[in-house]
Amino acid sequence: MVGSAVTILWNKFKADSLLNRTQRKVSQVEEEIKTKRREIRLEKKEEIHRIRTEFEKETREKKDEFHRLSERLIGREESLDRHIRDLEQKEKEIRNKEGEIEERKKHIKELETQYRLELERVAGISSNEAKRILLETIKEEAKEEAIQIIQETENEARETANKRARMIIAIAIQRCSVDQAADSAISIVSLPNEEMKGRVIGREGRNIRTFEALTGVDLIVDDTPEAVVISCFDPLRRKTAEVSLKRLVADTRIHPARIEEVVEKAKKEVEELIKEEGQQVAFDMGVSNLSFELTNLLGKLKFRTSYGQNVLQHSKEVAYIAGILAAEIGMDQKLAKRAGLLHDIGKAVDQEIEGPHALIGAGLAKRYGESSEIVHAIAAHHEDEPAETTLDVLIQAGDAISASRPGARKEILEAYLKRIETLEKIATSFLEVDKAYAIQAGREIRIIVQPNKVTDEKTAGLSREIAAKLEKELSYPGQIKVTVIRELRAIEYAK
Repeated sequence: MVGSAVTILWNKFKADSLLNRTQRKVSQVEEEIKTKRREIRLEKKEEIHRIRTEFEKETREKKDEFHRLSERLIGREESLDRHIRDLEQKEKEIRNKEGEIEERKKHIKELETQYRLELERVAGISSNEAKRILLETIKEEAKEEAIQIIQETENEARETANKRARMIIAIAIQRCSVDQAADSAISIVSLPNEEMKGRVIGREGRNIRTFEALTGVDLIVDDTPEAVVISCFDPLRRKTAEVSLKRLVADTRIHPARIEEVVEKAKKEVEELIKEEGQQVAFDMGVSNLSFELTNLLGKLKFRTSYGQNVLQHSKEVAYIAGILAAEIGMDQKLAKRAGLLHDIGKAVDQEIEGPHALIGAGLAKRYGESSEIVHAIAAHHEDEPAETTLDVLIQAGDAISASRPGARKEILEAYLKRIETLEKIATSFLEVDKAYAIQAGREIRIIVQPNKVTDEKTAGLSREIAAKLEKELSYPGQIKVTVIRELRAIEYAK
């Protein structure tokens, strides 16, 4: 009983102690809350005071700025008023001056009338008559001056056109690189031994007679060791005979029947060669959509000569030149090259058809679907028909240029090297030039200048000076392009 009472008393004591501590804790929290509230109120008051102070300051600044703007506006208004007053004053002065000018005009008109009447009285003619005489005199003088100016302009234009034409032709000749070689009238066929000559001749000459009859050539068997000569002015026959004889010699069976068989095969082989040659030339020259017949006729030109000049090579050169000329004057290059390649197509059959080869070729071109421009250019290239278009004139010029030089003009190596060396020497004679290189066979010179001695603006002037010196001191075909290069490089290494 006593223990239970003690326990109860102890628990009561603990509860009272815990309650006291809780009450003290609550009192402390309430005190802290009151303290925090006072602090918050103080902070709010300070923030409100700060905001009020800033607002008052900003308001004062706005008032000051508004006051300054008001003063500026008032100043501008006063300035505008002064300008308006000045303008009104100037306008008044201008009106006064206009009135004075009108009065002076009236006075001048009166004086002019008086002077004109006095002049008419002194001269004895009216002003209208004097005006007519003066206008006629001025008209005659102006007409004479106009005629003189027209003549000078025409002469200058003619000289410029001739100079430009010569330059274009020179450029075309310079850029053309088609080889030209004179064809001979003989072909030499090698034999394996001297005994083969007897087989070629045959018993009582029957083999050689059969061969000459079938091929239309002369077969010359002379003292030339291990060789026979085929002579004929027709390259096509000569080629057929050469192919036939080489095949007979390789076969060693030579008799009239075999000769006839081999010659027939050689003719077919040459026909195939003609076809392939025509196709190859058309492809090389970039001429497309050419009819089968015209392609074969082109191939036949390989075995046709004119004044010692191979006609196919001549046609290729005319095509090159015509294309270059067309490019220089802004025409269609493909059309010019096509007309140039076909301009002598009539020579492939001119031994079979009567008439000028130009008109024959024009007829063939028309028959096989070429355009009217091509047809007329072919017909007019020897003036069998009058030239009507620029293309006609181009083909005439290309044909004349090629025909005037049956062999391609070539420089000897020493002269070429000397010209290149002189080009570079003239360029490097200028102090500003660092290096000079002649390129494109001497048609262009590249010049590198020292960037610290030449500005970008001076490079153009330097190129003109070098070009003028080249024209003065050097003779050359065509033209030389002078290119001046100025380059400044800054190099550094990151280590």
